[in-house]
Amino acid sequence: MQYALSDGAHQTVTEFIRVKTPTESIRIGFTEQKVSGYAGLSTFTSFLLWHRLGEVFGKLLPHRPTSPNALPPGDLAMGFITGILSGAQKLAQVAFLRKDVMLPSLLGIERIGSQSTFTRFFQGFKSAPQNAATFGPLWRWCLERLPTRSGGYSLDLDSTRLLHEDSHQEGVAVGYTRLGVKPCLHPLLAVLEEVKLVVGFWLRPGNTSCANNVIDFTRELLARMPAFIRLRVIRADSGFCVAEWLDFLELRALKYIVVAKLLQPLQQILKKDLIWKPTEVPGTEVAEAIHQEANWKTGRRVVLIRHRTEEKIATGQRPGGKTLLDCPGYQYQALVTNLPTTVRPLAIWRDYNQRAGCEGVIKQLDGDFALPRLCLDSFWATEAALSLSVFSYNLCVLFQRHLGWKERVTASTLRFRLFTTGGIISQTGGITTIRLSVPEAERPWCLAVFDKILSLVPSCNAVGARPG
Repeated sequence: MQYALSDGAHQTVTEFIRVKTPTESIRIGFTEQKVSGYAGLSTFTSFLLWHRLGEVFGKLLPHRPTSPNALPPGDLAMGFITGILSGAQKLAQVAFLRKDVMLPSLLGIERIGSQSTFTRFFQGFKSAPQNAATFGPLWRWCLERLPTRSGGYSLDLDSTRLLHEDSHQEGVAVGYTRLGVKPCLHPLLAVLEEVKLVVGFWLRPGNTSCANNVIDFTRELLARMPAFIRLRVIRADSGFCVAEWLDFLELRALKYIVVAKLLQPLQQILKKDLIWKPTEVPGTEVAEAIHQEANWKTGRRVVLIRHRTEEKIATGQRPGGKTLLDCPGYQYQALVTNLPTTVRPLAIWRDYNQRAGCEGVIKQLDGDFALPRLCLDSFWATEAALSLSVFSYNLCVLFQRHLGWKERVTASTLRFRLFTTGGIISQTGGITTIRLSVPEAERPWCLAVFDKILSLVPSCNAVGARPG
């Protein structure tokens, strides 16, 4: 491909740039028309406006601007969410959308804020109670948009590490990560597995343990659960297997499946003559026992699983669990649970394995919602920015549920399939008009999306997840 200025024209007054390809010559110029590459976000912003999210922010955000020129806090929150959905990974990239001629009209706001404006906005969050008063009701708002389930929901708790090598921000501390001991933050979150919705998020310093403050976190979660949301089971990995939390769940008659720590007392049980029963899963056997750790008030049901390593590898499977030096050839797992004995050990193991969906949620938050990149000097400001980003993820989930999509897609797929549709904005007869650049064959699908979102009467008819 070759580039050249139009013949005989000075560079500063050139109207077109001529580009030569192997098959043709193309002229590239500029236009005064108001064109946006994010006109497809009109579907998502219509969803936000239909739910009157701006009014919700206006009631919950703690900011009280005194300057007459200050942007309303709700406008900044809406602009930030739209920036994250557009693919921004930093506040500077969110602020870059100020150049877009269409987004303020779509959102019903004055304009997108600058980087410094967004920084000041998040610095307005100054304490844990202030953050809880803002985001607790937002998690509740998400829960209220779910249907009841006869079987109940599975609540999964997990944590992740957000690396920050510069380590000067408040709360960034050295902790254990997959890359070794590194400066990081250590968020705690809870996910409803059946809908992949985040219903709780706390930020913690990087040097905290997995179970740090988990009882208060769970207590807050339970307090904001609507009455129609019934929890079938709570699941967590071994980092949360602490006696106080298990006691807390049992006191509230909540069922749980938690990975037990394979400490020496439990290893001694594995080495005894347990009755291992084969299962319909090749290479996997199960057993169970009543076991009491030194700091447990009572014995608890422990489901034990062992996988024959060679058989799993031969069938192309990745055996899970831990290898014990005294028991070669096997990998072991242990699950502590208060589910009744009528629930078979293999069913409990399979139930716990469904928790892998929580890992997928964290992966999406990291890749599409900027969790590893958003970090401000103040700890509470960082928690607010991350919480609003996680809330953006929830809005994506609810948006797809509203459309009736059974096939969940990531935010990056939504961007390519829908959001990054070009469009032109103009004034026609005193009315703001947006014309979307949608191929004719895909227009019926696009119209169906708008009809579903804007309908005042709830409709059970789902819209296809892709054109055609």
